[in-house]
Amino acid sequence: MNAFTYKRLDKGNAAVLLVDHQTGLTNLVQDFSPDDFKNNVLALADCAKYFKLPTILTTSFEEGPNGPLVPELKERFPDAPYIARPGNINAWDNGDFLDAVKATGKKQLIIAGIVTEVCVAFPALSAVEEGYEVFVVADASGTFNKVTREAAWSRMAAAGVQMMTWFAVACELHRDWRNDVEGLGTLFSNHLPNYRCLINSHAAHTSA
Repeated sequence: MNAFTYKRLDKGNAAVLLVDHQTGLTNLVQDFSPDDFKNNVLALADCAKYFKLPTILTTSFEEGPNGPLVPELKERFPDAPYIARPGNINAWDNGDFLDAVKATGKKQLIIAGIVTEVCVAFPALSAVEEGYEVFVVADASGTFNKVTREAAWSRMAAAGVQMMTWFAVACELHRDWRNDVEGLGTLFSNHLPNYRCLINSHAAHTSA
């Protein structure tokens, strides 16, 4: 008998944790091109806004070489909880961050950050240990190279973390195109040039 249970993302029970997307740390990301990585991170942020998911921003040791939060995220979430950790490497070890997560009341956590094997993996594993369902957005998380990335992905997956992409997150949350064709199409068009061509073609066909 198959014991597998498909645990889908539920927009009524999910929160987004954006961990250490800082100006200094972005220089460490070598497993994606700078443009692709920025697009993926902002695509995930736009998913969070589109689906109205509680979103928490956190940084580590801003006054050091890690630098401040990338400005585009602060602009997108001006009213979101913003936890500037004084030094905790694992965000889960910071009381203010943990309180903010618990305050969402959500049991599914969508996590992305820099770097994958530390700033993402540590809180992801900690959250699994405490009974949360954890979904890590692989293409909105970056690190030094593909070797460290694969090691991190394997470690998290072995612990029960679901590895996803921002596009898969959007589709699983949306469930059915008929819920909002224009809204989801716009989200995809803003971050996927090929999808913009598809949507434009569809719009021209339906308006003809």
